[in-house]
Amino acid sequence: MQTKRVPFTYTRRGFFYFSRRIPNDLLDHYDTDRIVEGLKTKSASVAKVRSLIAAAKLEEYWHQLRVANPNLPGVHRLKVVGGSHSMTTVQAVRDDLGPKLSHSLDVYFRHKGQDKSKVFFNVSRRACGYLIDVAGDKELGLYTRADALAFRDGLRKKGLVGSSVGRLLNCLTAVFNFNVHELDLKFQNPFSGVFLDKKAGTKKRQAITIPQIHKIQAACRQEDDDIRWLVSLISDTGMRLAEAAGLLCDDFDLSGGIPVVHVRPHPWRTLKTDSSKRTIPLVGQSLWAAERIVAMTKPGDFAFPRYNKGDVTNSNSASASINKWLRPFISPDCSLHSFRHSMRDRLRAVECPADIVDQIGGWTTSGIGQAYGSGYPIAVLEKWLKEAVRPQ
Repeated sequence: MQTKRVPFTYTRRGFFYFSRRIPNDLLDHYDTDRIVEGLKTKSASVAKVRSLIAAAKLEEYWHQLRVANPNLPGVHRLKVVGGSHSMTTVQAVRDDLGPKLSHSLDVYFRHKGQDKSKVFFNVSRRACGYLIDVAGDKELGLYTRADALAFRDGLRKKGLVGSSVGRLLNCLTAVFNFNVHELDLKFQNPFSGVFLDKKAGTKKRQAITIPQIHKIQAACRQEDDDIRWLVSLISDTGMRLAEAAGLLCDDFDLSGGIPVVHVRPHPWRTLKTDSSKRTIPLVGQSLWAAERIVAMTKPGDFAFPRYNKGDVTNSNSASASINKWLRPFISPDCSLHSFRHSMRDRLRAVECPADIVDQIGGWTTSGIGQAYGSGYPIAVLEKWLKEAVRPQ
């Protein structure tokens, strides 16, 4: 059925199809008199954008008569004229387009996925999946700036905040750039430089105040159960919730001169970044929590078995239950994750050097020199943590 509100299209079973008759003076270049391509959408607004883009590309091609345009719609319908030379020309156009996005992602993972966490793979797959939903799975050279803008705007309509949209855009940019450079493709990355307000929809996470921390810690000692041990452990180490919830009893070492917890990757709980792998001295409330955990669990067991009943640590369940319990103690803009913000502020308050703060919290420290050596000794970290958690 022809559609008037969406130019150059008709619908079939609810889906829109782009349809454009080839001008009479150009019929010799094709083996058909009309180009028809599925727009892979039932949305009139999306179909309108895609049909106008396709029409503009064809007009540009027809105006310039340049077969090698990598963004040419209908290139698969070009007729072979004069034998192998024309076939080579058409193949060159296809080669210049690069592989389809799904295959490009596989190439990207094969070369860049060594020693990467599940987060790397999941976010990259999610980004490419969103793009395929918006513009289809096509050769890289066929994606346009309009596709990039539709991708960005679609994510905002889904309710994703600016920082999350930016993370997905960065993933797509990385996939495109790697394949363009690796395969020596001759087109620009349409996702490079896309404008994005990364603060859109975001709220600044507030730190939990020192008096609030002390009230929470007192309540934890009074209730003295595994949930409160988890809160206590996080409160004076600044660990991420998933890092703490996925610990084993064996990750605690209380037998040496300085009691510590080893934050390391496990099959059921990976780490966010390479710098997240670290050893943290246990002081204050975190030491109390560690002693309770080691006393109540067996070697080799999970420190928090209620959040590790499946193949993956269920940090979402932990977050929901703990944040509900914390609500009376903290301001509305705070959550369990705010303990990480508080720890950074507490270390700043005692004038702890920034690179020591980063090592304690598992934050990535910029600078080439930071990659050298093994970091600060545990005794140095313990000194600053004791200063930070000391009652004021």
